[in-house]
Amino acid sequence: MRLGLALGYWGRGPSADHVPLAQEAERLGYDSVWTAESWGSDAFTPLTWIAAQTSTIKLGTAVAQMAARSPTTTAMHALTLDHLSGGRVLLGLGLSGPQVVEGWYGRPFPKSPLTATREYVEVVRQVLRREAPVEVDGRFHAHPYRGADGTGLGKSLKSITHPLRSDLPILLGAEGPKNVAQTAAIADGWLPLYWSPSRPEVYGTTAFRDNFLVAPMAQVKVCDDVAEGLLPVKMMLGFYIGGMGHAARNFHADLMARMGYEEEARRIQELFLAGRREEAVLAVPDAFADEISLVGPRERIAERLELWRKGPVTDLLALAPDPHTLRVLAELNS
Repeated sequence: MRLGLALGYWGRGPSADHVPLAQEAERLGYDSVWTAESWGSDAFTPLTWIAAQTSTIKLGTAVAQMAARSPTTTAMHALTLDHLSGGRVLLGLGLSGPQVVEGWYGRPFPKSPLTATREYVEVVRQVLRREAPVEVDGRFHAHPYRGADGTGLGKSLKSITHPLRSDLPILLGAEGPKNVAQTAAIADGWLPLYWSPSRPEVYGTTAFRDNFLVAPMAQVKVCDDVAEGLLPVKMMLGFYIGGMGHAARNFHADLMARMGYEEEARRIQELFLAGRREEAVLAVPDAFADEISLVGPRERIAERLELWRKGPVTDLLALAPDPHTLRVLAELNS
């Protein structure tokens, strides 16, 4: 099982620690470093900054939001950074949810998410293969565009720039069993959310082919007090379960419910949406936060790490904000 460093997205502004952490992760033998985006900082620019100050560590987006860019634009970002970094890009994509897509990007959330994802990936693949001009007669992504509100003058085009790698890996963030099954069929890897090594059946019974990447994120913290160490995990869960979606449609809350915490998930939503955010965080069960993270003394993390190794996980993406935790995890995984 390889290790990755997950830096997430910025809060109020950039963190001065991100480049030093990425450099330390590279020195320790971590395979990859990952950035994200929500409705603030983007995923690609910080990776470019990190790429310029590292030499071997792979550069992943977990995830770049599909609604933020047309698929050809995403392919342009990926192939450009892949050239500049010497072939280190891992392109992680995610559909996000209705609240973000419609509220931030001002676009309709697709009524058929699986179809929209499949078409998006196909366009990116065609750009990267550069075998012919891009042509996709899609419901959501048509190249060239032939809609009634267009001019009809669109022409199929092939990238001027030759991609460094036609097989640049594409990973998808997927939560529901049907989405996971499609991911296994059309992508090179999967970025699970809230991975519990004791509940792999929650995501369905999809069989993964050889060399398929399964790369969940988990908060990791070496500390003496487990309850204190779980607090950042619970804060993250309170925000995602409570605020990353509408009360009637929240994919994160639905996933938590499928993992056996339906009543708790709805309670967290209720509290968060009522403005009682601290109570929402406290309502996150310690047991749930604990099973999707690696928190506690070194010996406890070492024992629990074995559960992650036994399953399908190929890459553990550690949300680990301090160099000591990075070092301990590298030592335990060696």
